[in-house]
Amino acid sequence: MTDFLSNLLVASLIAPLAFLGACFVKRWRRRALALQWLAPIPGLAAGIIGLDHAPLTCDLPALGFTLRLDPSGALLLTVAALLWIVVSAALWRDRQPDNRFGVSWLLTMTGNIGVFIAGDLVSFYLVYALVSIPAYGLFAFSDDPERKRSGAIYLAFTILGEALLLLAFAMLVAGEPDGSTRIVDVMDALPSSPWRDAALGLVIAGFGMKIGMIPFNGWMPLTYNAAPIPAAAVLSGAGVKAGVIGLIRFLPLGAPLESWGGALAVMGFLSAFYGVAFGLTQRNSKVVLAYSSISQMGVIAAALGMALVNGDSDASLNVAFYGANHLLVKAVLFLTIGALAVRGIRTSYTTLILAAVLALSLAGLPLTGGALAKLALKAQFGSGLATTLATLSSIGTALLMTHFLICLAAPPPGAAMECPTTLIRFWPAVALGAVVLPWVFYPAVGDASDALRFGEIIDGLWPVALGAGLALLLRWLDWSLPYVPAGDSIVLEEGAFHRLLNIGPTLETLDDRLRQWPAAGVSLLLIILILLAAGVSGS
Repeated sequence: MTDFLSNLLVASLIAPLAFLGACFVKRWRRRALALQWLAPIPGLAAGIIGLDHAPLTCDLPALGFTLRLDPSGALLLTVAALLWIVVSAALWRDRQPDNRFGVSWLLTMTGNIGVFIAGDLVSFYLVYALVSIPAYGLFAFSDDPERKRSGAIYLAFTILGEALLLLAFAMLVAGEPDGSTRIVDVMDALPSSPWRDAALGLVIAGFGMKIGMIPFNGWMPLTYNAAPIPAAAVLSGAGVKAGVIGLIRFLPLGAPLESWGGALAVMGFLSAFYGVAFGLTQRNSKVVLAYSSISQMGVIAAALGMALVNGDSDASLNVAFYGANHLLVKAVLFLTIGALAVRGIRTSYTTLILAAVLALSLAGLPLTGGALAKLALKAQFGSGLATTLATLSSIGTALLMTHFLICLAAPPPGAAMECPTTLIRFWPAVALGAVVLPWVFYPAVGDASDALRFGEIIDGLWPVALGAGLALLLRWLDWSLPYVPAGDSIVLEEGAFHRLLNIGPTLETLDDRLRQWPAAGVSLLLIILILLAAGVSGS
């Protein structure tokens, strides 16, 4: 079984790369893109099998890479691969997107799958770059000024985050006495490393940009609004979890670090409430979901911060489950926007109820995967102030998601055209899957029957009822917060960037170059070749 799982890990990367290679052969390209939904299947199989096995390490000496799958990575890999399969199959069955979009899709998919199984710094940096940079091509190859602007801002944050992580990884290697680049080795050495504090600061900032933690959140509402619904579904669901697995991998959760853990918890809770407050100012349902992601990722950051305070190394699986549930629900909620936009007045009460259950599950609605996710993080927040803040966050999430349901009545422009017909047809089944699947995976984390206890149901029900009731009351009173432009802080920061750093013309020039397909293709291939060369030289 060990050899079989090792082969599956290798196949998880080779399969999407093989489809990508086929795209560069003209007579194979159309067929490769039509069948690329098959590429994540080895990753799905590896994730399912890996949930029941101890951490597995697989060395690739020819490249100098190490692959490693542990339960946290296996859980996120399973749901991410499943999402890529479903959305990809529907997208390419209904239409044939242009080649630039298709190659960007495959590159992003490769990086997203690889980030959960990378076992050394070089391979992790490579796949993390693939899940981040090619995503630009999923929404920014457009003549629309807003999409171009969103793409330039996204690229700026992405490159800055990559630079911070490169510095952090250099410090991690410097602190490892034997010069190993394996993630487990550098993390074992980190607590006693002279570079510990600097590396941790850079790690939190670098991955904090990926999960939209304040003050690095401005790109997320702009990107999710600009992206077509299928792209927004995979980016908000699976793509952002690259930052989650990065924090799980590169925070020394087994070593109590109260100062760093406390700071991360504070920033996480601030992000959680920030996302709710600014999300309530929006009327575009896609933007509301973006601010919801900022809030939910803030909860994850807060949980990891508390785990770092307490030196709780077992928190990683609990956090991974919370992230997996968010991955499923948030992706389906983006698809819900398109499904309801198409159905319009023909939408049945059953569809609306299912949409409401999905939305409120993020707040911990009993009998949903959200209730299990809330239960999974209960140990991290313990008692006292952290528990109170977590409860207030649930109330805020229920308030925001009820606001989202209200906003669904006025779908964003183009939503009906963006969502694949196949996904709209099977949306009820996909939505039910997002509700049911967390119950299938939770036994790997704990006892699911705990969520069925009367006390747990009441603890989960009253914050949701209070938040939803408050939203409906404010709606009835016709009271709303002042409108804030999507991206909030970035609107103010753009002017400062243009004036003080003079990067505006540079970003526009870079954007124009990337919009040309040959330049984009060469740039992405250069990234791959450079990082592969680094891996070989380090072997």
